[in-house]
Amino acid sequence: MRSAKNAAGPYTDGELDTLATRIWEWLGRQVDESPVVAAIERDESQPNRRWFLRVHGEEKDVFSIWFHLGQRTLSYETYMLPDPETHRAELFEYLLRHNRQLYGASFAIGEENAVFLVGQLDNRMVDDVELDRVLGSLYGWVERYFRPALRLGFASRFHG
Repeated sequence: MRSAKNAAGPYTDGELDTLATRIWEWLGRQVDESPVVAAIERDESQPNRRWFLRVHGEEKDVFSIWFHLGQRTLSYETYMLPDPETHRAELFEYLLRHNRQLYGASFAIGEENAVFLVGQLDNRMVDDVELDRVLGSLYGWVERYFRPALRLGFASRFHG
């Protein structure tokens, strides 16, 4: 439990270590208990605390969800699509209109104009229930929006 003095401030290294252990244990349970989680891995190349889950979907066969623990927030993201080849404006409008329906994440344009789902959670809110919500939400949104986004952004590959 954090003291009132540190309630909104950055986490200390010790607090981050404790939270990182809690997240790692949750991740381990996902591999054991969730039929959609195939694997977890720590990113040892980063000085910060970073992990990813490999997830099996139906609409998008496999995708990864990255988690990065910072001093104040746990950030998460998943790659949706590469830079669209067709109907860019329509695709971005479609995703932006659906951002209003998402809780805790949003569609964003990232490196090389790829489309991502990104979000963050205040470290004080990180617990098993919130981590379950994040995983379930990202999984559901990938399943719901991947195929329509793919058909807009790569329409030429679906005709002929």
